[in-house]
Amino acid sequence: MRPDELTALAQQLRADAVRVSDRAGSGHPTSSMSAADIAAVLLAHHLRYDFDRPDHPANDRLVLSKGHASPLLYALYRAAGAVGEDELLTYRTLGSRLEGHPTPRLPWVDVATGSLGQGLPVAVGMALAGQRLDRLPYRVYVVSGDSEMAEGSVWEAVEHAAYEHLDNLTLVVDVNRLGQRGPTRHGHDLDAYARRLHAFGWHVVEVDGHDVEALDTAFAEARSTTGRPTAILARTRKGRGAEAAEDREGLHGKPLKDAEAVVAELGGVRHARVAVQAPPDGEPPAPAPESVPPGSVAGLPRYEVGDTVATRTAYGRALEAVGSAHGRVVALDAEVGDSTRTGFFAEAHPDRFFECYIAEQQMVAAAVGLAARGYVPYASTFAAFLTRAHDFVRMAAVSRAGVNLVGSHAGVAIGPDGPSQMGLEDLAMLRAVHGSTVLYPCDANQTARLVAAMAGLGGIRYLRTTRGDLPVLYGADEEFPVGGSKVLRRHDDDRATVVAAGATVHEALKAADLLEREGVPVRVVDLYSVKPVDADTLREAAAQTGCLLTVEDHHPEGGIGDAVAEVFADGGPAPRTVRLAVRSMPGSATPEEQLHEAGIDADAIAAAVKLMVERVIS
Repeated sequence: MRPDELTALAQQLRADAVRVSDRAGSGHPTSSMSAADIAAVLLAHHLRYDFDRPDHPANDRLVLSKGHASPLLYALYRAAGAVGEDELLTYRTLGSRLEGHPTPRLPWVDVATGSLGQGLPVAVGMALAGQRLDRLPYRVYVVSGDSEMAEGSVWEAVEHAAYEHLDNLTLVVDVNRLGQRGPTRHGHDLDAYARRLHAFGWHVVEVDGHDVEALDTAFAEARSTTGRPTAILARTRKGRGAEAAEDREGLHGKPLKDAEAVVAELGGVRHARVAVQAPPDGEPPAPAPESVPPGSVAGLPRYEVGDTVATRTAYGRALEAVGSAHGRVVALDAEVGDSTRTGFFAEAHPDRFFECYIAEQQMVAAAVGLAARGYVPYASTFAAFLTRAHDFVRMAAVSRAGVNLVGSHAGVAIGPDGPSQMGLEDLAMLRAVHGSTVLYPCDANQTARLVAAMAGLGGIRYLRTTRGDLPVLYGADEEFPVGGSKVLRRHDDDRATVVAAGATVHEALKAADLLEREGVPVRVVDLYSVKPVDADTLREAAAQTGCLLTVEDHHPEGGIGDAVAEVFADGGPAPRTVRLAVRSMPGSATPEEQLHEAGIDADAIAAAVKLMVERVIS
């Protein structure tokens, strides 16, 4: 396209953004208008994408990190012929694919955006896939707002991209000066951003973001730059093209007044179509992600009953085996691979291992980006440290991403390291994620089977592992279906049921032995699947024993106790229930002392059962 045609296309994108926001009665037209020239040049001259084949392996990827500017993205899709006029006008209406912020309901959207500071971190994962795994010449483009450059996660991504020499990654920062409530931190000072990006090792180009020829040259420069990623800092004006809105405060997130007049000012409604460049010919067909049926992994490690093995170690060995069986399985770690045991995978499959260092947000984001390219990621760190990446986990669910998360060093059972290292909130956090699966194995063979099963599941999958060695309870051929449980002790005259998972299963079994010697038989349920939970087994146990005691190495809110209680929350007879959990702030002590102080060891369980049974009798 000639420069005048590119300018006209940008005006069309602006007018469409104004129109759809006005029709919806909400939206962000001014944020869309500032980046319209950027979008026009990228679409017409640089993006290589087959809109009829969004799964083409050589397609470039476009991530609109400033997801509130979705009217611009949808206008771009209309210009590309992917979205029609009628659908464009359904923006933000019930049932429309054109949501307020982009999601993969649209086949051309790889990941959901709108939680600012996430587009670049996820794009780093996509670029890593292109560079190290796919080995295809596609580029990853990110259009970011200047406001979100204040997010720490952006700078985790900036450093990681530079460290990995991701020259297939281009970040375009729409520096329009205005945020939601007023000016951004650096306003139009492009050099403030340039100094920071240069310091991290990026190639930086500063341009007038409304000069289509300068933008064209900048994108070409990014493509020709090797050995490092490129950032294009584009100085723009929010609300560009509308005299009453341009560079004015107080208009963020609001439809423009007299939208019809603004559209006329922009040149009216246009219907130009862009013949977007196709990806290079001769590329291989898109590789389908491998289906990994639960339990299908040959070579899973096998452990003898009575052995003592930490479930974190069993996880590492199982992940190594899963990686050997399935070539699209990848592993990421936050510089604790010797503790999480992902080091085993790294040694066996170094080409598919990604060290993210102490940057948990970047680790989860990269996992989402890799999943978007068809890989099956396992991302591991201490359970406690996944909490800082929770927003990325939440948005991964919005992205419909398939990601396996593994949290080690769970609970007070880690011992003397103290509360800063103890995952005591993770079950609650991951149970609350839409469509998630939460698993908490208690022995090595169970862990191995669940690690293999996770690869074949959808959505966000979480496995909780423990630091210390635990006795192997189950044979290597035992099956552990997701959504199931195991009844480890059962008598016809059970007086109560103890429900446990992970480390507390072993304490529950010790308590059952103590109680049996005192003439109080109890049932013990290993609730290894915390979500979905085995409601049938719990209801049967409640009906037959009348009392349930849950015991967990976790805070009482949102964990196993709540998962069990929810089974009986929809009416019907509810059993007498007691919950044992970590209710005080732990200090440093041995694992045994920690369990005792928290009131979740065998003695505490036995005492609670006896008290519960006595009250029922009385």
